[in-house]
Amino acid sequence: MLKKTIFVAALIVAMAGLRASILAAQFGPPRSEQTQQEREMEERRQKEANKKRQEEIREDTQKLYQLATELKDAVDKTNENLLSIDVVKKAEEVEKLAKKVKEKMKEGVGKPLIGEPPRLPRPPIGPT
Repeated sequence: MLKKTIFVAALIVAMAGLRASILAAQFGPPRSEQTQQEREMEERRQKEANKKRQEEIREDTQKLYQLATELKDAVDKTNENLLSIDVVKKAEEVEKLAKKVKEKMKEGVGKPLIGEPPRLPRPPIGPT
């Protein structure tokens, strides 16, 4: 009976070790065992992702500016008796692109850079 108990305990310990090694093989080492090189690679990847996201925000903002200018020109050509379907479609495009830019601005990757000053909100423009 004692031999069976020892055998079962040894089997459980062996299975637990096997399970841990299988998990490590599938998912990599735990976060705490990450090497310095892996951390640097992850930081570089995050920086590149943020750089790409920032460039996309700039491009989309330029498109947004162009669409908003086109919308203003189209609205200036209308009067109180005439509202073009194109103006409504252009306004919808502006709204959709503005939401896209807003979402990209929220989705920063990684932790904030150390030493970067916090950004304060801008005061409102014009009378309140």
